[in-house]
Amino acid sequence: MKRFAIISENSLARRLMGSAGVIGMVLLGGIVLILSTLYTSQIVTILDNELDRTVTTLQRAVDADASGRIIIDADREPSDPFFETPLSGRYWAVLMRNEAGRFMSVAQSDSIWDGDLPWSAETLDAIAQTPGQTQRADGVGPGGEPLRMVGQAMILSALDQPVVLVVGFDRSETDRGSFRFTLILTLTMAALGIGFLTALLLGIRSALAPLRRIEADIADVRAGRRTLMETDYPREVLPLNLELNKLLEHNRGIVERAKTHVGNLAHALKTPLAVMKNEATGKTPLDDVVRRQIGAMHDNVQHYLKRAGAAARAQTVGARCEVGPVLDDLARLFNKLFAERQILVSVDCAPELHVRLEKQDLEEIAGNLLENACKWADSEVCAKVRVSGAMLDIWIDDDGPGLSPDGRIAALKRGVRLDEAAPGTGLGLSIVTELADLYEGTFVLDEAPDLGGLRASLRLPRA
Repeated sequence: MKRFAIISENSLARRLMGSAGVIGMVLLGGIVLILSTLYTSQIVTILDNELDRTVTTLQRAVDADASGRIIIDADREPSDPFFETPLSGRYWAVLMRNEAGRFMSVAQSDSIWDGDLPWSAETLDAIAQTPGQTQRADGVGPGGEPLRMVGQAMILSALDQPVVLVVGFDRSETDRGSFRFTLILTLTMAALGIGFLTALLLGIRSALAPLRRIEADIADVRAGRRTLMETDYPREVLPLNLELNKLLEHNRGIVERAKTHVGNLAHALKTPLAVMKNEATGKTPLDDVVRRQIGAMHDNVQHYLKRAGAAARAQTVGARCEVGPVLDDLARLFNKLFAERQILVSVDCAPELHVRLEKQDLEEIAGNLLENACKWADSEVCAKVRVSGAMLDIWIDDDGPGLSPDGRIAALKRGVRLDEAAPGTGLGLSIVTELADLYEGTFVLDEAPDLGGLRASLRLPRA
């Protein structure tokens, strides 16, 4: 039996896990984005503040003499030793326009070496036009490193044009710190998300456990291992459990009433048929016709009453019967009935094999097949039971002459007997086919592989 799958397709668990996963990814991804953005912004702000302090220090060190020459006070210029190390990643420069109108460096830190800070002429023009205002930019430094730069123009009384001060710091460490923070935060949120989904899955398993119990209880009821479902369920699913029990009781009541009606109908029809048969005792052609029609009516009544009774029993939830004891009892019976012909009926069936049938119907099916096999057998009839997945195969083999393929088809038709010379109901094996269909099984006739006669092969659902 296919068990309840916690994350099977089209399941509540899958929907809950899917929606929680999507929402969790969106929320955790948003948290990662927001926090990493805030962290990056904060460390860039710290770097910008240090750049601003360096620009302020450089302003105090820059002056001009009466001839308009830029003078840098060595005691006041930024004292960071990195400014004296070539391509160290920390740079400053003082720029002025030359006669051609282009900005040229008039003083710069030793760290710049023979390179330039990556400011475009348009940006420098914009800085020069707004003295006192700070402009920031990112670029690539003389050593190929990423730079965070600050530019600011200042007015000197001895000059007729503003001086542009530029400071740039390597931001590689800042970027690496931001990347490490984002990576750690992403891994942390991923672990948090996996932990949350795991906890949610365990919670769903625990919450849906009563539904799996209901499934198991229903399977037990259907297999006949219990008549009603248990009632010790959580409050949320207890109403469903109680309604299912009421439905089972209602179904059982309907079946019992159907059995009663079938029995009443049988008794109601027997008396009129018996009266008509007793009255038609003459030897006229009319009496002969009446007797034949009464016999046909009796056979039809018996056939359809059996079918109605079997249909009512087939609808009973929990029908269950052990195969071995039924076959053993029938084998003993037919061994006695056919003792004069020395027919040996044997049973090959493992213990504890059950079918989803009422015992009465299994007895009728197996009895019909064994009786027909004994009528045609020379000396041996064997009933075998084999497991085939969720089904049981019941084979009734004999060592008689068997039947041709056309004869097997004809034998299953209603009104045909396998042994026309022997007494019988005239209903043939069609009742076996109909009973097998009612219980979701199959019935076919084939050749017996071991005994060489006929095999009646019946496949019924296991219980």
